[in-house]
Amino acid sequence: MKNTKQAALFSTAIAIVGMLLLTGLHSLAADDQRLNEVYQAQAMGQNTQVGKTFNVTIRITEYSTPEERQDLVDAFNSAGSKGLYNALDKMPAKGRIAITGTLGYDIHFARKLPTEEGFKLRVLTSRPINFGEAWNSGRSMDYNLSMLELDLNKETGKGTGTLMPASKFKIDKKSGEVVVEAFKNPWTLTNVMDRSKD
Repeated sequence: MKNTKQAALFSTAIAIVGMLLLTGLHSLAADDQRLNEVYQAQAMGQNTQVGKTFNVTIRITEYSTPEERQDLVDAFNSAGSKGLYNALDKMPAKGRIAITGTLGYDIHFARKLPTEEGFKLRVLTSRPINFGEAWNSGRSMDYNLSMLELDLNKETGKGTGTLMPASKFKIDKKSGEVVVEAFKNPWTLTNVMDRSKD
């Protein structure tokens, strides 16, 4: 019960979907430019996952277009988190996200947004669901999106971030705003580094 409340508080605090999809800030990446950006981070567990860590590698080959962003907004407005999942699943890959020791999976939506210190990298994708999870058809099936945000300093190439491997978007009944809710506790990303120039 306590963990559910903490997750709900976290989702309300961090999670206006506008920050991920609806923001009008101009993307830093040029249109139609093939990229090879690489970011690495260490994920650290919180609350019930304290003490657990793993490494994450994010590769970006291109950024999403304003048209793709609008497609996702329309999909959410039409069918909520399930609509987002279906729309993301149809989009071409923008890169890959992988945990050390795994092949990882495709990123379907990525934006790079300017900040005073550097930039934010925001990634959203449909979460791969394995056969066992689908067979059991448990509560985790509702959390069919993966979301990641990195906040990097342009001078040092370092930063912090948050990873929600299993999440869903929903309308908060009290505020009426769109929020992101994690299935379990979000992972804090530390030692974030821009390896694009290595």
